[in-house]
Amino acid sequence: MQAMAKINTGMNRYKIVLPVIIIFTLIAGMLIGGVILTKFFKGKPVINQSLTQVDKKQINQNVSEDRQTSITKAISKVSSSIVGINVEEVRTVQDPFFNDPFFRQFFGETGPQKQVVRGLGSGYIISEDGYILTNDHVAGNATKISVTLTTGETVNAKLIGSDPVTDVALLKIEKNNLPYINFGNSDNIIIGEWVIALGNPFGLFEINDKPTVTVGVVSATNMKVSAEGNRVYKDMIQTDASINAGNSGGPLVDVEGNVIGMNTIIYTGSQFSQGSIGVGFAISINRVKKIMEELKAGGKIDRSFNVGFRIQGIDDQMAKYYKLNDKNGVIVTQIQKGSISDNAGLKVEDVIIAVNEDKIRNEQDLIFSINDRRKGDILKMKIIRGGSEKEIEMKLE
Repeated sequence: MQAMAKINTGMNRYKIVLPVIIIFTLIAGMLIGGVILTKFFKGKPVINQSLTQVDKKQINQNVSEDRQTSITKAISKVSSSIVGINVEEVRTVQDPFFNDPFFRQFFGETGPQKQVVRGLGSGYIISEDGYILTNDHVAGNATKISVTLTTGETVNAKLIGSDPVTDVALLKIEKNNLPYINFGNSDNIIIGEWVIALGNPFGLFEINDKPTVTVGVVSATNMKVSAEGNRVYKDMIQTDASINAGNSGGPLVDVEGNVIGMNTIIYTGSQFSQGSIGVGFAISINRVKKIMEELKAGGKIDRSFNVGFRIQGIDDQMAKYYKLNDKNGVIVTQIQKGSISDNAGLKVEDVIIAVNEDKIRNEQDLIFSINDRRKGDILKMKIIRGGSEKEIEMKLE
């Protein structure tokens, strides 16, 4: 029994001493490990501090590069060549009340009054010596034109020339070494490719001297758009990039930073709406370039001619009566005696189906084809007379 008691007492002491030894060993190991780690890392930089102080600039640069796209690079390339345009135009107006005899008996005869009308638009620099393109409806009739650059400077501009038919105007400012935009080739446009519209919508350019940017795609090409007066909107580029009041005259740019069109008109959906609904049109830059060269050389394009005949479209009844295969073409309804068309042999009831290279399907086709000509051009018209085709030629004068 005494032997058993001694054994139990020894076991109890062993149970108490063993955990104490284990704990002591762990503490000693931690202390020794700490000393070793301290010596190992002594003098080495702290990683977090190193990233913050040394690599912060590089990290920001990498983020910036990751956010850059072809579109942002194109915008950066061309933005400095965009200008805001402010114009003053003197218009003659007549108060409608003074056309009424009732009001005239109190106020007497009052003639037309001159009124200064202010407007705004956009433009883009096309040469380092200060030539600027915009729309005729922006600056064509202006008596005073001022241009705001992206540097914040505002300078007076001179109207070099303007063409109301194509709605193109050429301006000039007296400055050198200006940033300018490069011309693209509008014949190579791909439907669906990204495009960028830049300009001065609602005068926002003047807030920070920077153009407003909208992005979309080419929706269609070679479009014809009806317009008031003698304007000929053909070879138009349709885009869903937002174009609003004040964008007129600004560039439509591809992702390489080349101008492919001049933003000109929009469809608003109704007469009560003035904002963009995603249907805008730009004059193709190849057409603009041709007009620009003529304006630069002579200041205007001579279109002072009169063909001397009237037309109307063809409906089903007329097509049947004249034994036509379809409704394409227009019929001559009146010839002015002694006019160039009279001298050329054109007759009433002739059906015009082509003018030079243009096929004529309706009245708009013929009006666009003729109004777009210059004085002195030769007009070759293909007609149907008495069931047979014939060609008539006349010189526009």
